[in-house]
Amino acid sequence: MGLSAIDLGLRGAASGVFLLIVLMVLQRRATNQLALLGTAMAAGGAFYAIVTAPVFPKSSLWWTLPILSSLPVVFWLWARASFDDDFVLRRRHGVLWLTILAVGFAVSLGWTTWPNLARGGSKVLSAVAVLLALAAAVQTVKTWRVDLVARRRRLRLAVLAINVVFIGVVAGAGVAAVPVAVPGEPSSLPTAISLFVLALLAGLGVLDLRAIVTVNDAAAAIGPGDTAGRPVTDRAPTGRGTADPVLLRRLDHLMTVERIYRQEGLAIGALAARLDVPEHRLRQAINEGLGYRNFNAFLNHYRIEDAKLALSDVTQREVPVLTIAMDAGFQSIGPFNRAFKAETGMTPTEFRREALSRPQTAPDADRYFEIGQLRREIG
Repeated sequence: MGLSAIDLGLRGAASGVFLLIVLMVLQRRATNQLALLGTAMAAGGAFYAIVTAPVFPKSSLWWTLPILSSLPVVFWLWARASFDDDFVLRRRHGVLWLTILAVGFAVSLGWTTWPNLARGGSKVLSAVAVLLALAAAVQTVKTWRVDLVARRRRLRLAVLAINVVFIGVVAGAGVAAVPVAVPGEPSSLPTAISLFVLALLAGLGVLDLRAIVTVNDAAAAIGPGDTAGRPVTDRAPTGRGTADPVLLRRLDHLMTVERIYRQEGLAIGALAARLDVPEHRLRQAINEGLGYRNFNAFLNHYRIEDAKLALSDVTQREVPVLTIAMDAGFQSIGPFNRAFKAETGMTPTEFRREALSRPQTAPDADRYFEIGQLRREIG
């Protein structure tokens, strides 16, 4: 009885926090993809905490199981949106969610007529949940190094760790038929503890005003976006904040005069070593002083400007686009094309055609670049 009371208490507290997150997001009337996914995940957390409680009637499994089965998809999408600034929701993501939901309904309705088939379908759903949890973990590791937002770097590992462990335990139990976290079982106390810790972490991310103001700052951070749900810009209009102005001037010299961004495979650690400063100070300078949230976006800004000058130069009319991309610091044509179109709204070929159709484009661009260099060297 004591363990059941603790289980129910933890679930109740977790549900309250999750619902509070939903109310706060609704109060802000945010409609970008991160807000929508964060709301869906918080609502899903509250739903899971309630329907997997030991006292919840087992007769409701036919309609709760499909929703529970689709929650890992929501979590995976939320992780992508939270930790990948370039992620955009696509129609295929909705198709995946609906497919899992449909399979969940088929499994729940098939227990009475085709129990063996339903059992196999349940294992498939559990396996999919494990794969999605692993994909979310890979996303965290993949983009962790280039993340410049200090708070997001601290929270992402904690939040994702508890999510991955939670989904892994629940889904793993379904695959191995271990009742450690089977919905409605008295032995589901580990699930209640995981839910409570997860709710606290998510709550800390949302209740902190800085997390609400900053676009992509934490687990449920909400920020303005364009019609595609992306942040309005990779640079926030935040001024120089607490960044070291001397460091910013040295960084500007490296980027605009020495053009270090052309170095192949340039990482923030190598750039910090070149400036002889700790990596965390450089991250703070680029994020708070220049407004970038992602190191790749910071580098690509200079690389795209470099490529635009080359594409506008009539003397380089015959130089392949791939060569220009490689000279600017890109390692392949695919990332260059995507970054260039995101920055200019045109493909490199379209930009070159339009630029070269204007008279004296190349001399004006070269003169502007040389004047900019001179000004930086003087001041």
